[in-house]
Amino acid sequence: MRLRELLQRVAVLSLTAPPEAEVRGISTDTRRLSPGEVFVALRGEHRDGHSFAQEALRLGAPAVVVERPLRGLPCVEVADTRAALARMAANLNGNPSERLTLVGVTGTNGKTTTTCLLEAVLRAQGLRTGLIGTVGYLVNGRKRPAALTTPLAQDFQGLLAEMLRGGSTHAVVEVSSHALALRRVDATEFRAAVFTNLSRDHLDFHPGMEAYYQAKARLFRELLKGPAVINADDPYGQRLMKELQGTEVLSFGFSSSAALRAQALSLGPQGLSMEVLYQGRRWHLESPLLGRPNAYNLLAALGASLALGLEPEAAIPPLQGFQGVKGRLQSLRNGQDFLVLIDYAHSPDALRQLILTAREIAPSGRVITLFGCGGERDKGKRPLMGALAEQLSDAVVLTSDNPRGEEPEAIIRDILRGMSRPSEKLLVEPERPAAIRKAIAMARAGDVVLIAGKGHEDYQEVKGVRYRMSDYQLAAEALKDRSPC
Repeated sequence: MRLRELLQRVAVLSLTAPPEAEVRGISTDTRRLSPGEVFVALRGEHRDGHSFAQEALRLGAPAVVVERPLRGLPCVEVADTRAALARMAANLNGNPSERLTLVGVTGTNGKTTTTCLLEAVLRAQGLRTGLIGTVGYLVNGRKRPAALTTPLAQDFQGLLAEMLRGGSTHAVVEVSSHALALRRVDATEFRAAVFTNLSRDHLDFHPGMEAYYQAKARLFRELLKGPAVINADDPYGQRLMKELQGTEVLSFGFSSSAALRAQALSLGPQGLSMEVLYQGRRWHLESPLLGRPNAYNLLAALGASLALGLEPEAAIPPLQGFQGVKGRLQSLRNGQDFLVLIDYAHSPDALRQLILTAREIAPSGRVITLFGCGGERDKGKRPLMGALAEQLSDAVVLTSDNPRGEEPEAIIRDILRGMSRPSEKLLVEPERPAAIRKAIAMARAGDVVLIAGKGHEDYQEVKGVRYRMSDYQLAAEALKDRSPC
């Protein structure tokens, strides 16, 4: 590809690089740059890619894409290198979203389960599908580990192109607020998009809730080429529906205003059931998934299926057969007379919903909540989560999550600021394996033990090192070793 072809539909301010230069790829990291790859200078939290422009040219880059002109260098000057990167990545890969039926799912909670549910529905129709999300990437029938929920622009477009080459016709993508704010999915056409909900999270990255909302809203305002599927019971969902003028909207929820409406919800330790109403028709839906949040995830996936033109009769059976996602309200059963749930809840609202779910599915038992907070992330949510856990649980076990560069004890002190101390129902155990053993040892018949925060993750990150650690495995071992009561 020639440089001029790579720059199609890129808003170039000035060009001092030869437009006929041969381009073999795109790079944003000189440590991984190969000769022939255009270097895009991104401004990061700790480093500015402009400082590496000369090194990139020395390594064989035919041009550098910059936000300020660098005298004497072959440059492509643009106003926003992240936006330019996304468009160039799409061009380099043949603009794959123009030939894929691509569905984006965004929101604070429920993205992973909703995308997996929708992918299962599409696959059940005999379609060749792909998936990009937190728990992994599914490309042409093969699973890959996920480094990011939504990959960097060049990797994202590369995955879509690879899906196309393998014969995929549809793909479902978790679209994170980081990806939207950092323009990783710009230059992408989504044929449908789902808004699950919005509550406090990622405020270490976004300046506030308004900026967080506006990042999510970009998917619907700028990238969507089809219907929007929106949670009518969520306040931000209601706001988004009012602001989307000229966009087809399919709302879902339990409220009477929802186009796709659920009622008669029944919840238990074996799953859920509900009645679903749409356009004057009614269906019964049963699922092994647990709790009210999964009722919303099922509705979101069903709504997206309808937005793509499927009939409810085709979508409901695969939804009912879906067994769940690792680390998302995942039940661990080893013959014990109490329930153990592993979940990714790591924000105040997610933790609140998790505890309320436990109350609904096991109303006669105690709720024992184990959680921590991640280091180097939004510190403001720590006391909020402590207060919620103390208020809604019968017992709380505080421990480490991913402390990263912070001291676990310091994170726990932040959580404790939201709690009443001393408390008979509070146990502090910074070592997560020991904390899980103690939480399970506390359980009696009919109780629910919630192990929250890490979900599917199989590591704990401490001072830049990831050590192998799985909540599911730790809990299974604790159940095996637990003395009979």
